[in-house]
Amino acid sequence: MGKVAFLFPGQGAQYIGMGKEITDKYSIANRIFDAASEILSLDMKKLCFQGPDEELTKTEFTQPAILTTSIAVLKVIEKYGLSAEVCAGLSLGEYSALVYSQALSFEEAVGLVRKRGKYMQEAVPLGKGTMAAILGLDDDTIVQIIDKASEKGIIEGANYNCPGQVVLSGEIEAIREACNIAKEKGAKKATILSVSAPFHCSMLAGAGENLKSELEKVTINKPAKSFISNVTGNYVNNAEEIRDLLIRQVSMPVLWEQSIERMINDGVDTLIEIGPGKTLIGFAKKIGKKNGRELNLYNVENIETLEHLTFKIKH
Repeated sequence: MGKVAFLFPGQGAQYIGMGKEITDKYSIANRIFDAASEILSLDMKKLCFQGPDEELTKTEFTQPAILTTSIAVLKVIEKYGLSAEVCAGLSLGEYSALVYSQALSFEEAVGLVRKRGKYMQEAVPLGKGTMAAILGLDDDTIVQIIDKASEKGIIEGANYNCPGQVVLSGEIEAIREACNIAKEKGAKKATILSVSAPFHCSMLAGAGENLKSELEKVTINKPAKSFISNVTGNYVNNAEEIRDLLIRQVSMPVLWEQSIERMINDGVDTLIEIGPGKTLIGFAKKIGKKNGRELNLYNVENIETLEHLTFKIKH
């Protein structure tokens, strides 16, 4: 196994039952769930393992639930002696990456992301903004679509996930218009996402301002690992710069493709997604292909995927 990077998922990866198998088997994972429950005065096991779905998908609960699951799984992976030189997380996942890199404590991070979720949820009235995924078009075409659709209202690029997959964010009318134009331009898919707010666009600047006062209360250390920021798509190792970028991250696009390319260009050949889902290694596969690189890709979210990874390392 060459140079390793750990990747951490963001909102949308959640599902009922996430983390249950690993927590049932490993006391170290169980302790993370207990700590989160205590800090938030919320039964985190019940929320993640049983739902109901309408609770788990509320942004202020989703964010700490995914963070808790990711860190619980991470602790088990570390028990097996696995570590990474580089780390990054998609949007909310950035907080899990910061916990891994020891820039943030889990205890402070879990409280922070609950507030982050709440502020993001409250920043825009329900029914005013949304997001859409556009598949199968290049970035230049996306720029043209944004330009044309902006006649109907605010619209911006929110997530640059991988070649041919961009998520747009903004006011509902503008997003609908963008989907129509994208289909005319031959997009494989242009789908409005079931999200409660237009994340990662200027409409959420107010949430960033609210988050700023919370971020000033927490301790941020210089990362002990190479940490890549969503906002810049590059390494950040200054604690104050991390604080500033976390404020901006809420209303700025996520440069995920650029982040993964940065890793690949620096010799990372093994990427492990830690926490619910395997979306990020799907993105990484496409990014690797575009860059002509063969990557070793793993995800760990349950006993089966954990055993698969540990078997591969031993052999």
